[in-house]
Amino acid sequence: MVHSQHGLDRHGIAPQGTVHWNYLLPELIEHAVRRGEGRLSAHGAFVTNTLPRTGRSPEDKFVVREAESAGHIWWGKFNKPVELPTFEYMLGKVRGYLDGRPELFVQDLYCGADPSARIKLRLVTENAWHAAFARNMFIRPPVDALAIHEPDFTILHAPNLHASGSRDGLRSEAFCLLNFERRIILIGGTKYAGEVKKAIFSVMNYLMPLQGILPMHCSANTGNGNSAIFFGLSGTGKTTLSADPKRALVGDDEHGWGPNGVFNFEGGCYAKMINLSHVAEPEIFATSRHFGTILENVVLDAERVPDFADASLAENSRGSYPIEFIPNRVDSGMTGHPSNVVFLTADAFGVLPPIARLTPAQAAYHFISGYTAKVAGTEVGITEPQPNFSACFGGPFMPMHPSVYAELLQKKMAEHGSQAWLISTGWTGGPYGVGKRMAIQDTRTLLNAVLDGSLANMPFVRNELFGFDVPTACPGVRSEVLDARNTWADKAAYDAQAAKLARMFSENFKQFADGCSAAVNAAAPKVM
Repeated sequence: MVHSQHGLDRHGIAPQGTVHWNYLLPELIEHAVRRGEGRLSAHGAFVTNTLPRTGRSPEDKFVVREAESAGHIWWGKFNKPVELPTFEYMLGKVRGYLDGRPELFVQDLYCGADPSARIKLRLVTENAWHAAFARNMFIRPPVDALAIHEPDFTILHAPNLHASGSRDGLRSEAFCLLNFERRIILIGGTKYAGEVKKAIFSVMNYLMPLQGILPMHCSANTGNGNSAIFFGLSGTGKTTLSADPKRALVGDDEHGWGPNGVFNFEGGCYAKMINLSHVAEPEIFATSRHFGTILENVVLDAERVPDFADASLAENSRGSYPIEFIPNRVDSGMTGHPSNVVFLTADAFGVLPPIARLTPAQAAYHFISGYTAKVAGTEVGITEPQPNFSACFGGPFMPMHPSVYAELLQKKMAEHGSQAWLISTGWTGGPYGVGKRMAIQDTRTLLNAVLDGSLANMPFVRNELFGFDVPTACPGVRSEVLDARNTWADKAAYDAQAAKLARMFSENFKQFADGCSAAVNAAAPKVM
């Protein structure tokens, strides 16, 4: 146990109860079990639930409108303004609530493995398990650094404090308020731990571009002298494909690309647990049996063994663990400039090829588009595939206009000779319900050919609708799989479906067109 030399008075908190400063993971888990915040599985993982909210609450996230940052913010759906008086009122409410808790848990941490770009964090929370989550997810400073830890950003976390909705100037009982000028984040009304992680990601997405660093919602790995980054929304295989036993994992979710290369923002991983298999994802599965792993909304059977197929608590079940639980990793959290930039999509329309090579302008276009698809049955009312576009593969966490990040991506790729690829892990031979999911063996073979450089030497043909280049051969993959149209029995049906998806891309991109260059706009599909 390490006590900070700095009290909570600088944050306006005068706690009446006990404050636990910078407890280590075993101490935090012990407190969480004692306090009834969850229980241990048969293998020692800490298991809790966050009901009724088992995912983020993007509609309840607000950015304080103030002079310092207002001109940089892309105000709209994901960056909704809240005025300073509302923030000050909620700040007082949260401070008063935390003052009255019998115990508080404080963690002083870093975000950013590159010392030249990291920020110092402080989490003040009422729950031991949320402190353990933060300790898993962020970077733990050395003991001697804690005595001089002055946080750049502070999270005041009150998951059991419910707002009064419109009476407090907010939308519901949950809230996440970001104040870039005061460098304070208020979170309350939700126990879902991902709110803490993503609030800091939003902070990095604001701060890093101002320093010429590209913040990225991606995984990263390295091997054989080259690094790769993987962008993709949930369900596209980002975590699975980057956890390659032949390559070392840099991180699974959030990174920066700066002058020194790619660096992990985090010190841990936050993997989806639903249908987790020791066969398909052995390294991630092994973490679920570690003491120190936190399992959110995972069902335990009668023997207290996790049942990852049981989605009765949530489809979005999660596991948080330190990156040290992954044996094949980069301990520094840093690697060189990436040779390959991979965009992953689970195309449920069955239109996109399993892999395509992109020009720099096409890379920017697909980066801003951030496409994947929802399949029928995932939400009430969805009876056929629906497009899911999320700008920069992380729209809810991007405070600035997506073109800011896309321009940085193009600049970094040009400076370091990086090649971009689009990989579909979705459906082939037809849309969801007709075709079948792309074989993971084929995806891995194609990805390995990208990473070892052999795919670049294969013949390619131009896809006239989307404009990208598609390989016609790859050792280990049947050639007919590479052309999406050839996998459909009804070629006319494919053409109609492809045109439909192309129009969806174009329609979605209209909101970004004015902020993008002519070259990026010209990279759109050639819709007839």
